[in-house]
Amino acid sequence: MLRQLLEEDGLPVHLKGGVTDHLLYRTTMAVTVFGTIYAVYELFVAGMPKKQK
Repeated sequence: MLRQLLEEDGLPVHLKGGVTDHLLYRTTMAVTVFGTIYAVYELFVAGMPKKQK
């Protein structure tokens, strides 16, 4: 495993573990992007004035 991590094959270390690493990376990125978009949306909603009835 250590030899695989030290090889110069153009892959970053966090993706050299195979399919599992790729799946975890993509899932983490999707959750991060969704969370960021959701946080910006909630900040936008919180910044809007409430309508008077």
